[in-house]
Amino acid sequence: MDFISWIVLGLIAGLIAKFVVPGNDPGGIIVTIIVGIVGGVVGGFVGSLIGVGGVDGVNIGSIIVAVIGAIVLLILFRVVMRKKA
Repeated sequence: MDFISWIVLGLIAGLIAKFVVPGNDPGGIIVTIIVGIVGGVVGGFVGSLIGVGGVDGVNIGSIIVAVIGAIVLLILFRVVMRKKA
């Protein structure tokens, strides 16, 4: 996947994750995109390890895997930020 595809996939995954797990998060849209991109990487890695499939382009399977990864990261991000405060 090229860089633009990662950005598009991250944006989509981050926005869907934010919709599924609403709340106040610091950083706005930039953090949402970063969480989506990292969620795609983590979700793709874990998905390929367990045999579900990885992130291989901007398609429905990759979006689902990236969204699941982004949701998990968003929840972990909130837990860590709550402990710091």
